[in-house]
Amino acid sequence: MMPHHEDTKSTKRTKAASLAMSHEIIGAAIEVHRIIGPGLLESVYELALYRELWLRGLRVDRQVRLPVRYKGGELDCAIRLDLMVNQQAILEVKCVEKLAPIHTAQLLTYLRMQELWMGLLINFNVDLLRNGIKRVLNG
Repeated sequence: MMPHHEDTKSTKRTKAASLAMSHEIIGAAIEVHRIIGPGLLESVYELALYRELWLRGLRVDRQVRLPVRYKGGELDCAIRLDLMVNQQAILEVKCVEKLAPIHTAQLLTYLRMQELWMGLLINFNVDLLRNGIKRVLNG
């Protein structure tokens, strides 16, 4: 019997599908940035990106509750993920001067808590959106 490991054909297909989906998400974010431009609040971009993804036929959920578990129990608090696409990717929308390492750490923690492989940090407070996008992979 062959040992099961990370790079099975099924896992490779799933990762390939996630990467293809990330290209669609990035295209949607670029469209939002092209129309709205930089300088507004995160909530505006989150709603516009939600709508653009929906218009493109993707399943997208906003402000997804993520319970925090600690030592066998659930803490009386919850994190809210900005957007989740097709139950496969987490999108964190930012409007900051520059993405910081803490933003990457935050998204990586969310990915681990949700047992997901890919997320995107999208900072709309840039002149060119490609300079505000960071793909984060869990594992």
